[in-house]
Amino acid sequence: MTGWQTLLYKEVLRFWKVGFQTVGAPILTSVLYMLIFGHVLQDQVKVYGSVSYTAFLVPGLVMMSVLQNAFANSSSSLIQSKIMGNLVFLLLTPLSHWHWFVAYVGSSVVRGLAVGTGVFAVTVFFGQPGFVAPLWIAVFAILGAALLGALGLIAGLWAEKFDQMAVFQNFIIMPMTFLSGVFYSIHSLPPVWQKVSHLNPFFYMIDGFRYGFFGVSDVSPWLSLGIVGTALLLVSALAVHLLKIGYKIRH
Repeated sequence: MTGWQTLLYKEVLRFWKVGFQTVGAPILTSVLYMLIFGHVLQDQVKVYGSVSYTAFLVPGLVMMSVLQNAFANSSSSLIQSKIMGNLVFLLLTPLSHWHWFVAYVGSSVVRGLAVGTGVFAVTVFFGQPGFVAPLWIAVFAILGAALLGALGLIAGLWAEKFDQMAVFQNFIIMPMTFLSGVFYSIHSLPPVWQKVSHLNPFFYMIDGFRYGFFGVSDVSPWLSLGIVGTALLLVSALAVHLLKIGYKIRH
């Protein structure tokens, strides 16, 4: 195995060894969301004409789980290595910054997709969405996981203690995912809040992902693809640059 493959393998094993916590717990959380929101709002919220609310909720919960766990994987790995002091063993290797980036983001994509698949397998029994455009589902799932994996890489490089990571997670990632249309269609919001929602890049990831199931969405999937793709390029460029200069890991 080459260097980046070895690091990728190590990062995948890191979360898989504690799969009950890293994969099982998010699945349970999504089931609870489905039970609570699906039961309470099933007859109160109308979306996409004939689409039931529980079926509408399934893709949103799947994508939310993909994004949150992709971010958690790369960010938690880096901050733990920095605090425990074993990051020095990676710095001693001849791995380039590109190797680091591919391994950390790649493992984040694997974890995000693993959790998302598990969430879908469990929640699909509550409401069965269609598969109108499977390619869109795969594209947005992979791009979203990669984007959040790269963002988690930046957060892990920036943070120097767990408290700082918690601030990033609780005040940026969580609000943006919950306010991205996971539990509602933005067309049900007042006009001013619809405009605010369009400023949230997480909205385009979830809306484009949902389009693959129903063939309808709040905005064009091509617009969502352009915004998500651009965001991925910008965040990835920043993450690679920080790795190249050794930001907060070579002092």
